[in-house]
Amino acid sequence: MKRFLSILSIIFLSLNVSLGQQSFKVTHLPLDAKMDAGIPGNLNTGQKMNDLSWAWQSNVACFVQTQQKKFTGNHVLYSIDVPSGYEYEITVTPKDPSLNLSLYGYMVGEISDNNIVPRLSSCIRCEADFKWDYKKRGLVQDHSRTIKYILATTQPYKAIIGVVGAEGLAEGDFVLRFKRK
Repeated sequence: MKRFLSILSIIFLSLNVSLGQQSFKVTHLPLDAKMDAGIPGNLNTGQKMNDLSWAWQSNVACFVQTQQKKFTGNHVLYSIDVPSGYEYEITVTPKDPSLNLSLYGYMVGEISDNNIVPRLSSCIRCEADFKWDYKKRGLVQDHSRTIKYILATTQPYKAIIGVVGAEGLAEGDFVLRFKRK
């Protein structure tokens, strides 16, 4: 009986935790695999994410905790299908070059409520790009952010792409481009 009550309390706690988490709208983009797509957007269509700890879990590894301030603004989420044998390079460019945006993308088999951030507990791969803290030898960073290696080799996957305002940014126009490699 004691064990039953402890299991019941764990289930109840789990339900309370999952009911208390934010949910985010994801816009599906049906990309033509042979074209470069430019999708306009604005951060004001997204929302701030209360919990970013999913990103630095070892089974996600999207960005490290010390970089979380670059992901504290509004998150605008998109999904794309990645057919087998395809790879996408994804770039976000703010219309105002002074805006500080960040970008992340992760791959899953199928999209469900349990693998949309912040509920994401694991993924196939996650990539992120954000403003550098320091210069990197031989490289120059502009106001655009790019993630690479969103790919499917032998079987198709789904990718979730997040455009985020850094340091609490909640407003700003951008263009999201998908380049098939």
